[in-house]
Amino acid sequence: MKDTFRVAIYLRLSIEDKDKLNRTDDSESIKNQRHMLMEIVNSNTSYNLVGEYCDEDLSGAGTFRPEFERLIKDCENGKIDIVLCKSQSRFSRDMEIVERYINNKFKEWNVRFISLSDNADTENPGNKKSRQINGLVNEWYLEDVSNNIRSAFNSKMKQGEFISPFAPFGYLVDSSDNNKLVIDKVASIVVKDIFNLYLKGYGYSAIAKYLNDKNIPSPSLHKYRQGIKLNIVSNKKRDEIKWNSNAIKTILKNEVYLGKLVQGKRTTVSYKNHKIINKDKSLWISYPNTHEAIIDKDTFDKVQREMKNRTKPRGSSTVHLFSGKVFCLDCGHYLRKKNSSRHEYLVCPNNTSCSNKSSIRYDLLENIVLELINKLIDKFYDEELLKEKTNKKYNEVYMEKLISLESELVNFNRKIDESEKYLKNLYEDKVNNVISLEMFDTLVSSYEDNKGRYSKQLDDVNKKINVYKENIKGFDEKIISKYKKLDNLNRVIVNEFIDKIYVGEIRDNIRIIKIKWNF
Repeated sequence: MKDTFRVAIYLRLSIEDKDKLNRTDDSESIKNQRHMLMEIVNSNTSYNLVGEYCDEDLSGAGTFRPEFERLIKDCENGKIDIVLCKSQSRFSRDMEIVERYINNKFKEWNVRFISLSDNADTENPGNKKSRQINGLVNEWYLEDVSNNIRSAFNSKMKQGEFISPFAPFGYLVDSSDNNKLVIDKVASIVVKDIFNLYLKGYGYSAIAKYLNDKNIPSPSLHKYRQGIKLNIVSNKKRDEIKWNSNAIKTILKNEVYLGKLVQGKRTTVSYKNHKIINKDKSLWISYPNTHEAIIDKDTFDKVQREMKNRTKPRGSSTVHLFSGKVFCLDCGHYLRKKNSSRHEYLVCPNNTSCSNKSSIRYDLLENIVLELINKLIDKFYDEELLKEKTNKKYNEVYMEKLISLESELVNFNRKIDESEKYLKNLYEDKVNNVISLEMFDTLVSSYEDNKGRYSKQLDDVNKKINVYKENIKGFDEKIISKYKKLDNLNRVIVNEFIDKIYVGEIRDNIRIIKIKWNF
């Protein structure tokens, strides 16, 4: 018989306790658990405290608790004789865990389990059934809590409330309403740039490289600099996490930028099994017009069509000019781009049933399409309407940047005003002999340095504002001259004008080409 026993106390403040009616219940606090357990240890001369294990704000389901896992390891390694808890539910609410450790492994390791409030004691074989009943009751409680939380979240989603703790890139959680999104003025400009670059023919990797080359912070780094602490699993430092193709693809597919919330896409297996599973699309909860859109529907839809149709040559980070647009007039197959030693060309891959066997040179098709678009412009060109439509879209982008710069302007002016007030107070302190002449000279020198730095930053911001205003002012002439007559094609122009191009076979030395326009 041992004279002394090595005792470990286990404390846990549960996240389930936050839902109790009496949130100020002292009996559930770590402090009161510790006091109760230490009274038992101190009153028993044979008890020698060898360790305290404390998990805060962690559920009693499962074993994903760092201190719990440390306790179990020490028990297995023979460092503990008695585990002391306030109640069995503090140790675990999971019946499987209760059976595995309290009723089995602890016996194997010669560890006694004692809980005070429900009189559980593994040295007393007569209360095993009561321990098991308590375990079942605790597990039922956990299941009820889980179901209530899921039900509450479901209700919020169906009412168009945002339930995630972190906003998607481009937005912030409204400081006055945690269930609403507001635009992040800085990040939203990057989102618009991503959509515009994709429509210009950039692929996911090319856009990521462009943003990284411009030293634009990745979504996780941007949030970190805002003071938002995300749990990022990475072997890289926070500021070394860069943009990648998956981040670009996720942004381009996200309907949140239309002002629409689509939630409930994923769930966990159960309250005990936290493995994430994807839900069927029919079970997603969608709610439109919940917040301000960053991307207009026309742009978003164009990008989705591009993502379905786009292909790119091997080794290239951008798609070719007519990618996803050119089809065989005879059989409807998509024409494949091939290369020879002299030319690039397009050919129908249907070698079995299609009579359209002749390829078409890529540069020849480009010239034909360019000529047809210019004919269309000559026929329907409306300078005033084009000016109004394109200028509006262009101004929206530049106005976002202007708003951001003007906000900086106000901030620097405020700092300069504060510096001038500071100087005035210094003079008054000097006159009233509050500070010495030497200290006054030192503080004035510091003031001059700060004022000079603020003034330089102010000048830099003013220069940027003037550049943007000049760009907006001269945009009318640029856009009108650009579209009066096209000298060459790019991906944006092709997407703007063309839905599909159908290339037929050669008849009487004439290639049949039909274009399905977007209007």
